[in-house]
Amino acid sequence: MVDSAIINHYFNNLTTNQQHQFAQLGSLYREWNEKINVISRKDIDNLYVNHVLHSLGIARVINFNPGAHILDVGTGGGFPGIPLAILFPETNFHLVDSIGKKITVVNAVASSLGLTNVKGEQIRAEQIKSEYDFIVSRAVTRLKEFYGWVSRKAKKESTHTLDNGILYLKGGALEEELAELKKPYALYSLSDYFQEEFFETKKVVYVPL
Repeated sequence: MVDSAIINHYFNNLTTNQQHQFAQLGSLYREWNEKINVISRKDIDNLYVNHVLHSLGIARVINFNPGAHILDVGTGGGFPGIPLAILFPETNFHLVDSIGKKITVVNAVASSLGLTNVKGEQIRAEQIKSEYDFIVSRAVTRLKEFYGWVSRKAKKESTHTLDNGILYLKGGALEEELAELKKPYALYSLSDYFQEEFFETKKVVYVPL
């Protein structure tokens, strides 16, 4: 199993506390996965590459500002929200999922890590009334449908290097899905940033809102 050293390799300005938090993720997710299956059993050994580092691909596209508000839709067990919350401790993360037991894991992991910038909530994206700087997610549905869920949830005023919008982690062939979206977008290949084979077809899709 690859351990948290791979995170330190790609993100070499981490504080001692951040390194410790990333190191804790392995045992925390193993422990919770025994009770509530949030990561497939065969994939738990690949936690640091396929889940943690993959989530941090968004941080290769943008640095979130202190005080910014980020919504993670369909977070499952806390991806990409929890790794991003460790990396950006002064940014606020709202992690939502329609399945309550997944949010139980999110809040327990956040509490164990001492993450005061994470709020996990069982709610559907369409029911959320707040506005955010960015909406992040890992391939919960087709982009056109996802856009419909969140298109009115971005703050009007942008304060980052990118205008407020969606940062979507997605793999495989995207041509058809992006054509169906019929909106401006930018694509970032994670293979440009990470050398592991897992990232060969992985992208961050940015859609301004």
